[in-house]
Amino acid sequence: MKKIKLAIGLYATMLGMASAQSVGDNPNYKKEKLKLEEVNFIGSYYSQDGNNSAVTGGIGTEYLYDISNSIDFKLTKIDKKKRKHTLLTDINLDYYSSASSDNVNLNTVSGPSRDDVHFYPSLNWSMKDDSKGHTIGAGVSYSHEWDYFSKGVNLSYAKLSKDKNTEIGLKLNMFLDNWDVIIPAELRSQQSGQAKQNLSPRNTYNAALSWSRVINKDLQISAVLEPTYQSGLLATSFHRVYFSDASLNIEKLPTSRFKIPIGFRANYFVGDKVIIRSYYRYYQDDWGMKAHTFNLETPIKLSSFFSVSPYYRFNTQTAVKYFAPYQKHSTTETFYTSDYDLSAFDSHFVGSGLRYSPVGGVLGIKSLNMIELRYGHYWRSNTLSANIVTLQMRWK
Repeated sequence: MKKIKLAIGLYATMLGMASAQSVGDNPNYKKEKLKLEEVNFIGSYYSQDGNNSAVTGGIGTEYLYDISNSIDFKLTKIDKKKRKHTLLTDINLDYYSSASSDNVNLNTVSGPSRDDVHFYPSLNWSMKDDSKGHTIGAGVSYSHEWDYFSKGVNLSYAKLSKDKNTEIGLKLNMFLDNWDVIIPAELRSQQSGQAKQNLSPRNTYNAALSWSRVINKDLQISAVLEPTYQSGLLATSFHRVYFSDASLNIEKLPTSRFKIPIGFRANYFVGDKVIIRSYYRYYQDDWGMKAHTFNLETPIKLSSFFSVSPYYRFNTQTAVKYFAPYQKHSTTETFYTSDYDLSAFDSHFVGSGLRYSPVGGVLGIKSLNMIELRYGHYWRSNTLSANIVTLQMRWK
């Protein structure tokens, strides 16, 4: 929280200096206040179930529900050099209940992990300079729930071509996490005898190199390369692994992981009423996983106020080389997991959104200019299925 408060102070100071300089350097300059440009609220309900919980060794319930709420405030200001400063404050709060996490201790009716709150605010600043055709930005984030907390920082830069049809960008992210080492109840005697041990770090470093191009009035394309490196405690200490000789231990994985995803996007405008948004991503990492993801969404304008957006996403992935199902691992292996998120599977996600955006505002509230309701159904080839309902409202 100190970083967030510091960033707010620095931003306010910077704006104040810009205003003071403008008054002194240019007597004709009219002082402009920082204004609230947009507010977005997003609320969602997510539920899932399956039979491959990693907490109980790749078998057992994966039931979970999550109630998520997010609100962001977008503030803007034009300085004396006509550069646009944007401050985006995002506050997120999730409440969830997980039957699988509650099985960390199989002997209790309900443990501390069954119900929890996840709080994760962020603060991002950017400055767009049209005269130079570039945008710079920076941000901080914070996240906390029952077994970990995280601090993050990011820097970004984007450059627009002279004809304003092409943009290249670079964003750098760093997340510094700490996990509580939570041991399954029956294994605590052979570990430390305690349910919770000292915090263990997990750091993530990510770069996103992007390129986008307006081909013509109907077609826009983009590509992004996002190499990611992680180090530290990458295994989850309360995930059980049952071996072929019926013995038991906690999940063990390497302490580093390098990921290379590359994505391609194309948006095509079919007349004035239909947009075809397509996306493909290829993923590979040094744990042996490879994946292909394809997403298609087609917003259709039904009237001046209503639009519908059906979508479909398909993903297929191979298993990491350290994965094996319940009681299929050998005790001679160095690394082992029965987490089905790291297994081979195909998944599908299908749904639609309905957007209402009248000129006079929703329900006569002029500032409430958009409301959207979305529903999606997700399922995997390994029994996991989920549903999500999302409501978004925008004030502008």
